[in-house]
Amino acid sequence: MSVDELVQHPDRSSPSLLVERQSGAAPLLVERGGEATEAIRPERAAPGPTRVGVDVGGSKAEAVAIDPSGAIIARARRATERGSDGVLATVRAAIEDLGSTDVASVGIGIPGQIVGGTVRNAVNLGVAELDLAGELERSLGVPVAVQNDVNAAALGAHALLARDKSARPSGDLFAYLNLGTGIAAGVVLEGRLWRGWGGTAGEVGHVSIDPAGPECPCGQRGCIETFAGGASVARRWGRGGELPVRDVFDAADAGDPHALVLRADLARGVAAAVHVLVLTMDPVAVVIGGGVARLGDRLLDVVRSELHERSARSAFLTSLRLADRIELLPPDSAAGALGAALTPTR
Repeated sequence: MSVDELVQHPDRSSPSLLVERQSGAAPLLVERGGEATEAIRPERAAPGPTRVGVDVGGSKAEAVAIDPSGAIIARARRATERGSDGVLATVRAAIEDLGSTDVASVGIGIPGQIVGGTVRNAVNLGVAELDLAGELERSLGVPVAVQNDVNAAALGAHALLARDKSARPSGDLFAYLNLGTGIAAGVVLEGRLWRGWGGTAGEVGHVSIDPAGPECPCGQRGCIETFAGGASVARRWGRGGELPVRDVFDAADAGDPHALVLRADLARGVAAAVHVLVLTMDPVAVVIGGGVARLGDRLLDVVRSELHERSARSAFLTSLRLADRIELLPPDSAAGALGAALTPTR
């Protein structure tokens, strides 16, 4: 079934679906099930074919359609189904939800190891190996690109910063630091992803900052991820809860000694990641995103405090203005899906 055939029969029955669409001069609508409310209208679509991007996460998938200028003209969100068949069904449904016609290409951002168009070891999605690009190209009839989700978000964050006239310049070198279950960075150089020689550029989560620290699944000890990764914080917290990192911050605010240690370790880990990125690459900005970044200013405050404390001991670090380089990606920015749409196809 082609993209054009997919969008002829939209399904609006799922309560987990959120759709935003631009249609002529009409208001943008946000639909949940059969309900619709007015929301902010995106930029008017430039003429020409659209590109579609889908960011596949462990709990939800977000899709966008962009016009030839790169402006988002439609957005959709729905729950992610697990397993290879579930991921394929989710992506196809998200594209259908957009209602876009004249689609030139599709890009997918997804966790796991990406080899060509194949996804391997996407553990949180229940996918061992899936030829995602091949399967979708056969069913949609358009070129499909597959990108690691952090790299896709880096591309999208860079594009958003470049378009925002009130923001700092995006510059020739830009870093995106993803704080989620684990920690990794994506680096954009002159508008393109920089992956390094073997594709591991940006794996700052596995820089060891304490050889005597907690054991990391990678085989080292004291990796940044063991201090600041969401899964590690939850494991060390050990009290369950739907949002353990937020619970740690709440408990630290209340004076809980264990939570205070964990919050300080998280700030230390994130600050170390920023420190490494700035010293090795000197990006104009380090934009922080991911699930942990939803803590907002509560996160930014402790990380900046840690960076200021480090810099106070060194005139050299003070000159780098580490704390001034970091900012948070707006949580509803759709950077991952936008970056997927911008990923060049094969």
